[in-house]
Amino acid sequence: MLTIQGLGKTFNKGSVNERVALDNISLTLGEGDFVTVIGGNGAGKSTLLNAIAGVFPIDSGSIIIDGADVTRLPEHKRAKLLGRVFQDPMLGTASRMGIDENLALAVRRGGRRGLRWGVPVKEREGYKSTLGALGLGLETRLTAKVGTLSGGQRQALTLVMATIKRPRLLLLDEHTAALDPHTAEKVMAATDQIVRDNKLITIMVTHNMKQALAYGNRLIMMDKGSVILDIPESEKRLLSVEDLMQKFAQASGERLATDRVLLA
Repeated sequence: MLTIQGLGKTFNKGSVNERVALDNISLTLGEGDFVTVIGGNGAGKSTLLNAIAGVFPIDSGSIIIDGADVTRLPEHKRAKLLGRVFQDPMLGTASRMGIDENLALAVRRGGRRGLRWGVPVKEREGYKSTLGALGLGLETRLTAKVGTLSGGQRQALTLVMATIKRPRLLLLDEHTAALDPHTAEKVMAATDQIVRDNKLITIMVTHNMKQALAYGNRLIMMDKGSVILDIPESEKRLLSVEDLMQKFAQASGERLATDRVLLA
């Protein structure tokens, strides 16, 4: 379970550039909850993920994962509890290493590493099975350098690396935004499958409102650092993109009409 209580963060306090990024946010997520997060630019979506991951200290509130208070833990000490995928497909992988070598590094993250080089045959077979389920052909290219993969293949590999040790929490920060629509669909299908199979608590930030409605069992809408709407699955499945934009306008008093949202 993830419990966030009264989370607050203000950047550049006391200066002319002071900005409230998170304003008293409280959320509770249970096992298997897949929450999509939408909102305009500067709403606080990515800041929320960064706060949970420990990228910077928060000003107020608490973050509890599986009953453990991680509020004051530095980022590297939270890493074993979290899996994270960013917007840029180039992040999260070593481009000069093979697919199998990248997966081996992910498996050994946070554990003891010996001097032995190479990937055991049994372990390699496990990778083939895992990658084969994605339907992207990666299982036949285990020794290929990651730098030779397409953006979608690389992002799918990053997703597998982030979840291969079944983290308690998966954070997705617009992880399909840099992909073409067809590839984004494939990566989203893989994401949904991995989350369901492993019952991962997942928070996915997206500007794509169709994705926000199609995936997950809960939708959160943010504006000016606050959660302004929290929509359960039963209500979400009945909404259209137009309905969602109207709800935002009613809750925030302004239109959700950034270029990125309209293009998505």
